[in-house]
This record gives sequence, C-alpha cells and structure tokens, in this order.
Amino acid sequence: MSSNQVLSPQLIPWITAVLLLFTYRRVRWQRILSGVSAIVAVANAIYLLYCVLTNGTLVFWAGDWLPPFGITMVVDTFAAILVLLTALIGASCIFYSFSHIDMQREKYFYYFLIQMMLVGCNGAFIAGDIFNLYVWFEILLISSYVLLALGGEKKQLRETLTYVVLNVLASSFFLVGLGLLYAATGTLNMADLAIKLPQIENQSLINLISVIFLFVFGSKAAIFPLFYWLPHSYAQPPAAISAIFGGLLTKVGVYCLIRTFTLMFIGDSTFIYTLLFVLGILTMVLGGLGAICQYQFRKILSFHIISQVGYMLIGLAMHTTLTIAAAMYFMFHNIIVKTSLFYFAGATEEISGTGDLRQMGGLIHRFPVLAWGFFLGGVSLAGVPPFSGFFAKLLMLQGAAEIGQGWAMFFILAVGFLTLFSMIKIFMYCYWGQEKTLAVISTSGYRRKLISPWLLVMLSLVVGFASTPIIEVVLRAAAEISDPNLYIQAVFSKIN
Repeated sequence: MSSNQVLSPQLIPWITAVLLLFTYRRVRWQRILSGVSAIVAVANAIYLLYCVLTNGTLVFWAGDWLPPFGITMVVDTFAAILVLLTALIGASCIFYSFSHIDMQREKYFYYFLIQMMLVGCNGAFIAGDIFNLYVWFEILLISSYVLLALGGEKKQLRETLTYVVLNVLASSFFLVGLGLLYAATGTLNMADLAIKLPQIENQSLINLISVIFLFVFGSKAAIFPLFYWLPHSYAQPPAAISAIFGGLLTKVGVYCLIRTFTLMFIGDSTFIYTLLFVLGILTMVLGGLGAICQYQFRKILSFHIISQVGYMLIGLAMHTTLTIAAAMYFMFHNIIVKTSLFYFAGATEEISGTGDLRQMGGLIHRFPVLAWGFFLGGVSLAGVPPFSGFFAKLLMLQGAAEIGQGWAMFFILAVGFLTLFSMIKIFMYCYWGQEKTLAVISTSGYRRKLISPWLLVMLSLVVGFASTPIIEVVLRAAAEISDPNLYIQAVFSKIN
C-alpha cells in the first residue's frame, strides 16, 4: 500500500532539528521543542504501527519514480516496531537529559544532534535501497561522533578516536560492498537485489559480498571479534548519551543483519548461517565473561550489550520463523531494559561520585527507589519472570528446541546465568550492605532522573504481562521477513 505516512518518522525529528538551529544557546526553547517533538514522535510511531498492522506493508516511491530506479522507502511490521522503539527511547533520553546533561553541552547543539541521530536511525529502518541505507548510516554516525566527544574530556576524545576509526573503516567497506553489488546486478534496490542475487552464476562472489556486509553491519552491532571498542567508548560520555547508544545504536546494526540476510543474501544459506551461528555463540559467551570480570558500572552494562546481541544473532542464524521472532522480541526487550539500566547507572554515579563498584555500597538505605529500580531492570535483563527478558529467552529456547539445536539451548541458559551473576554483583556491591563512608556528591534533580528509567522498567513489566499480543506481532513480523516475496511484491506493487 502506498502512503506518505512512511516519511513521518524522519520528517518529525528533521523539522525539529532545523527549528533547534534557530534557538541556538536558548536552552529553555530547545528543551520545549525537543520535548514536544518527542511526544509527537511517539504518538506518530504508534499510529504508523497501527496502519501497518491494519493495511499491511507501506511503501513510498519518491518523485513517483517506479522501482528499482527511484528512491523507495518501506515500512513493514519489523520496521514499524523499531520506529516505535526509536521514538520511545528518543523521548526517554530527551526527558532524562533535562536533569542530567550540563548546560554547556545543551548550548552546543546537544538536542540538535539527538534529533539528527533519530533521523539516521529511522532512515535506516525504512530504507528500501541499500545505498540510501548507507546514507542514513552516515548521518547517524556523524551525529554519534560529535555526541561522544561533546564536552571535550580527555578520556572521551581518546575513545571517540577509536570509535571513529573503526566506523570509518566499516563505512569504507560498505562502499566497496555497494560497488561490487552494483557491478554484479546493476541495481541497489533491496527488493530488486532479492530477485537478482540468486540468479547470479558466480555465487562465490555473492558469498564474498555477504561477508563484507557481515563485517560492516557486525562492526556496528559489536559482534565477535569486532566488539573491543564498545565497552570503553560507551562508558565515557554522560549516561544519557551512553543509554541511547547502548539501547539503540547497536540494534540498527542487528536490524541490518536481519534485513539483508533474510532478504538478499539467502543463496548459500548453509555457509552464511553457520558462520552467523558461530559468531553469535562467541559474542554471547565473551560478552558475558567480560561483564563478570569488570568492576566499572557502565563497562559491565556495555559488555552485556555485546552478550545480548549474540542472542539476536543466533536467532537469525537458526533461521526459522520462531527464532527470528525471538530475535525481534529480544531487540524489543533489550532496547527498553538496557536503556533504563544506563539511566540508573548515571544517577548512581552522580550520587556516589564514582563508577567503581568497589568504592560504592549501601546506597539502598538512602536511595531505595534508585536501588530497587536497578534491581528490577537487572532481573529483567537476566530473564527472570514475569519481565520481558524471560519471554524473550523462552521464545528463543522454544525455537531452538523445535529444530533440535541443543548447543543453542545450552549457551542461551549458560549466558543467562552469567548475566544474572553480574547483575547481582552490581546490586550487592553498589546498593546492598553497609553504607560506605564515601560522601554523597550530588542529589540535584535526583528524583527527576528516575522518572525515565522507572517508566522503562514498568514498560518491561507490562511487556512481560502482555507477552501474548506482542509475541503475535513479532511472529507476524518474522513471517513477513521469512518470505522475501512479500517484501518484493509490496515494493513492485506500483508496477503490477
């Protein structure tokens, strides 16, 4: 179905970003514009998902050019879910920032950069051709570079350099992959590529191109062995930035892996899905082990980002409708919970003046709302019922059992215990026990800082209790993803 509504997830943050340029250094107006925009974006994303569930996949052909020649934007159920999650996390980040980000950063285009990053995220989710996917990725990355360095602290600049170098390298390979794809097929439209790639006689070349894109998207998703940059980079900026990075940015990479390896690169499925499975297991295990070895609060959470991406990767690798649905549910759950945990970490570090667990202790006595909020988010991440994490793991285990994949079941359970161990470790060191002599550094805006994370934790609980309708939606999204013909028919419906 054709609809101009497809453009709305990008237009709202884009228009907001332009307006923010006219309120340079007027922090109060920037907050008002950003807050109103965030609420409008959430309402619009809910309506967009409703339209997709009611009418099916929505397509926009720019300039009314017929595919594969013009720019095509597509919103199916999977994309609509992620647009909604992007709006929710963007809104939570903006409102959390009101009481967390210092005014110096606010004056130097902070809210403008957040809006541009949201433009890039939404553009990546709805891009219908792979070159435009590259363009939106670059908009997203350029915004993230500046946000990571904003403030100019020495540690930030050092980790930003590592982050920039890796992403520039990945972007260079992205362009190489685009060139090879165009040389082999004469098109970059994803639906057209889905038709033409299986017809190429030299499938070895297609396997090489698929590995290039696995490197590109894998580096952005922080899969093994491309994750070394993430724990250090995400632990340095203010917690509001760490939260939106940890909750959202790596999932854009995961989305691209799921989209391309279910739509385009499906020729030699044994080779690519075996590779994805092995990398997924290694990502899960090493992320979990890295977390239990750390004593820096946000570094532990950062290693868990890596570990959770591994779950999503093996869901894709097992490649059934149920396991892909489980990977999507994992994305839904992880984006919500991981963001909330970074917010709690930020509030805790501001109160205690340190991110080192060994210097904390007993905060539950003076800050019980903070402590129990983190506890609920932690057990949700570990997969304890009735939170969303339990149903994400349960769905993944059911999918693995359905195809007799015992190794996947073993590692899903084993890494779940590693996650639970590290969450208990944080709670015992930081919040439980006897209060340390370390003085409280700051309680400025303390309760306001807890509104966003508590709302996300409650959302995780709601998602757990309302798991049946949500599982139905992700199963529908997975069924659409598993049948490339549905995507192809939607894109080419204007011709047919």
